[in-house]
Amino acid sequence: MKIAQMMKTAAAAALIAGTASAQDVTLRIQTHYATEHPTGQMLTQFIDDVQVMSGGEIAIEMFYSSSVVATTETFDAAINGILDCDATGGAYQTGKNPAFQFVGDIMGGYETPWQQYSWLYHGDGYEAAQELYNAQNMQLVGWSIYGQESLSSSKPIAGFEDVKGWKFRSPPGMETEIFEELGASPIVMDFTEIFTALETGIIDGADASGLANNVGLGLYDIVKHATYPGFHSMPSDHLACNLDIWNGLSDQHKRIIDTAWQKLAFQIALSNEKLNAEAAAQLTADGVTLYDWSPEDRATFRKAAQTAWADWGTRSPEAGKILESHMAYMKQLGLVE
Repeated sequence: MKIAQMMKTAAAAALIAGTASAQDVTLRIQTHYATEHPTGQMLTQFIDDVQVMSGGEIAIEMFYSSSVVATTETFDAAINGILDCDATGGAYQTGKNPAFQFVGDIMGGYETPWQQYSWLYHGDGYEAAQELYNAQNMQLVGWSIYGQESLSSSKPIAGFEDVKGWKFRSPPGMETEIFEELGASPIVMDFTEIFTALETGIIDGADASGLANNVGLGLYDIVKHATYPGFHSMPSDHLACNLDIWNGLSDQHKRIIDTAWQKLAFQIALSNEKLNAEAAAQLTADGVTLYDWSPEDRATFRKAAQTAWADWGTRSPEAGKILESHMAYMKQLGLVE
C-alpha cells in the first residue's frame, strides 16, 4: 500500500510539474496587418500551429495593426526587448544598413514568390541574410511572400507616362528613387496612414500590397484604378526575433516555429495567387479599371530598377554581398543577363 501510495504521489507531482511548465515560452510579436486582413487571419493559423505542435509549451501574443509601436519601429522594439519578434519586413530597416533593401524588396527582380523563396532556401540567401540580421542582434526565422504588388490610384495608371507627377504612398528605400527617376512623387508614410491620406487627397495612390490585400484594406472603396498583374514590387515580410530570445529557445521550439512559419509563408503565396485572381474579376465587375503594363513599359521600369540595384550595392559591404548573391542566382534562373 505504501509503495502504491508513493507511486500515486509521484505521478501527481509529475502531473503538477508538467502542468506548470506546459506553457514555458511566450513570444510577443507585432505585425502591421489587421486581424481582418487576409494575412492577419493566416497569422492566427500560424499561432495555432505553434501552440498545437508545441503541446501548449509556446504561446504567442500577437499585436496587430502596429498597436504597440509604429510599423517602422517594430524591429527596434524587438532589439530593445519591448517585443520579442518582428513580423513586418526588412525593407523598413534600410536606415540601419542599405543591405536590408535586398532582403526586403529587390524591386523588379524575381517574377514569382517561388523564385524568391528559392534564392533564400536553395541559393546562399539565408546565410547571407542571416549575417545581416545577426549583426543587429536579430535572427531571421523566415520570409512570407504573397506575390507581386499592385499600385492603386485615383486616376489612370496605364504606363510609366502616367506616373509622372503622381503622388503616392511608398515604402522607404529604393522604391522612392526608382519612381522619382520615372517622374513620380513618392511619399513615405506608415502603412496605417494610407486610408486617411487617400481620403483627404494627400496622395493620389498607394503602393500598399497585392490586389486582394488592397481590397481587404478598403482601398477600392476610394480609388478606382490599379495595376494588375503587378511587376514593380514583391516584398518579403519576415519573422525576425531578438537573437538572445531565439538562442534561449530549445532546438525543438526553434524547429516548431520555423516549420510553422514556412507553412504560413507558402500558404500565403498559394492563397494570394487565387485571391488576387478572384479580386481582379470582382473589381472589374465593380467598375475598377485594371492596367497590365506593356512589355516596353515594364522594360523601362526594370532598367531603372537595375540602375538602382547597382547604386545600392555600393552603399555597404553587406549590400554588395547580398546583391552579388541575388545577381548570381537570377542569372541561373535566366532573369538577368
